Amino acid sequence: MNWDNTKTDELMGAIVQLRSKAEAKRFFRDLLTEDELIEFGNRWLAARLLARGVSYTKIVDRTRLSSRTIARVSKWLNAGADGYKLMIGRLNHHHNSSPAG
Repeated sequence: MNWDNTKTDELMGAIVQLRSKAEAKRFFRDLLTEDELIEFGNRWLAARLLARGVSYTKIVDRTRLSSRTIARVSKWLNAGADGYKLMIGRLNHHHNSSPAG
């Protein structure tokens, strides 16, 4: 089954309409189970750590993800649709351009 279909397109349309982190938390908490949210959070952390060159062993320790899942995240980070790279770059740019506090 192709993941890029009308149903997922409508889901992505809903996601881009979210206006704040608070709205995103509300929407994703209703959409996903707590375990799914934790899993996605760990995958996102793994992607950011991989981008910084952190070892699989340290990522396993921090996230409790399997090395197989970390390898999958690494595959998509390095040869996927560049979604991880897009968001890592955007968030790094936002962080680096914020005024010092």
